[in-house]
Amino acid sequence: MSGTTTFFDLIRHGEPAGGPMFRGSQDDPLSDTGWQQMNTAVSDEDSWDLVITSPLERCRDFARTLAGQRQLPLQEEPRLQEIGFGDWEGKTSEQIMANTPEALTGFWSDPVKHQPPGGEALADFNNRVTEAWRYWQKEAAGKRILVVCHGGVIRMILAEVLGIPLGRSFSAIAVPYACRSRIRVDESEYGVLSCLQHHGR
Repeated sequence: MSGTTTFFDLIRHGEPAGGPMFRGSQDDPLSDTGWQQMNTAVSDEDSWDLVITSPLERCRDFARTLAGQRQLPLQEEPRLQEIGFGDWEGKTSEQIMANTPEALTGFWSDPVKHQPPGGEALADFNNRVTEAWRYWQKEAAGKRILVVCHGGVIRMILAEVLGIPLGRSFSAIAVPYACRSRIRVDESEYGVLSCLQHHGR
């Protein structure tokens, strides 16, 4: 049985218009700074066969532009949308800390037990992201794929690959704007081996 190697480059969107805040499903576009961050994060030496993107504008617009420039197929994947932050949508950390500091501290220390009010449960978020992750490993096997998505999505995939408990998934991994993570997936008669090859800006 011959082996198959697949490479995934995960990239978080750049800064959205309005600056840093909790915006899971809030659909803001990239700011000018965000576009600069994304354009700097990729180079002419990068080579991909497929671009997959979250349907949210801060990811989709860059993915469409890049795919068009490089004549690459583009797939929107709704399961890679960011976690829903409920009542925290559109609020900054400072605003939340001013009113309910214990809620924000609890979320960062253990988001499984302390989800935002009205927000998406982390277990549900993790299930949909890992479902998409496993699907595309099979669907795009043997290719090089760029995935334009969100900080929470990247944390879920890295937690899956590295075996990080969900309760530590947000606090254990820093994912700044335009951060890139490369994951290599090898499939052979011995099974599937996934490893993180690079993480950072």
